[in-house]
Amino acid sequence: MESGYENGMGYLFISPFIIGTVALTLFPILYSLYLSFNEANLVGGNTWIGLGNYKEMFTSDPMFWKAMEVTFLYAGTAVPIRLVFALLVALALNKVVEMVGVYRTLLYLPSIVGGSIGVSIMWRQLFGNDGAFNGVLSSVGLPTHSWLGDPGTAIWTLVVLYGWQFGSSMLIFLAGLRNIPRTYYEASEVDGARPIQQFFKITVPMLTPVILFNTIMQVIQGFMAFTPSFVITNGGPMNSTLLYVLYMYKQAFQFFSMGYASALAWVMLLIIAIFTALIFKSSERWVHYDN
Repeated sequence: MESGYENGMGYLFISPFIIGTVALTLFPILYSLYLSFNEANLVGGNTWIGLGNYKEMFTSDPMFWKAMEVTFLYAGTAVPIRLVFALLVALALNKVVEMVGVYRTLLYLPSIVGGSIGVSIMWRQLFGNDGAFNGVLSSVGLPTHSWLGDPGTAIWTLVVLYGWQFGSSMLIFLAGLRNIPRTYYEASEVDGARPIQQFFKITVPMLTPVILFNTIMQVIQGFMAFTPSFVITNGGPMNSTLLYVLYMYKQAFQFFSMGYASALAWVMLLIIAIFTALIFKSSERWVHYDN
């Protein structure tokens, strides 16, 4: 009797979590899967069309392929840049003894506010025609440029913004560096190893589990980037910054094509799943664990 009462009380206490998970996560996911097979919009009913949305996506929608191209370019460049900067800064902080907490906090701040609307507006002003960046170039006698108005440079302003938000990855790298036994470095110094040799023979191999985690997390974030493209350029100029999630947002809330937007979401989910699986599969060859 007491066991049944305890079980009932347990379910009662976790019921908010269960209800929230079902109502706010599981149901929307399943409903979006259903919508992806329908011609659905925000102002009308649903019409079952089977694979029609997916067929249109892959065969007769050039903007889908443009969004894919921009997103792969963005993720393929921004993610490595962020990871490299994060690792370099973590290596530098690992050598700092005094005031390391202050430096760590200051370097982490961009990751807290970097994805916000306010920072995106600031970035738009910074790289605008009359912005601070052009002001610096003009002050030293260099030619200015329309960074956000040129299709060749607009995407790179977003890449720089993404790389600037390296704080979370840096903290994870720093934690990994602190867990590497100091005795490995001391033994290598006795054998005459140089710092560059220690980095590639000790630091990188011991840090590969952390590199794997950071890579997966940043790849997912890179493919799901939305706010900078929406606020800074709105996909322009000439769709050069039309990230995939922004295109999905426009289909849903600008063209009211919820069914097509849901299909886009499921294709992106499949892409992320494939890349995650490939990274995990490749980790068998380059990730080293203590055992």
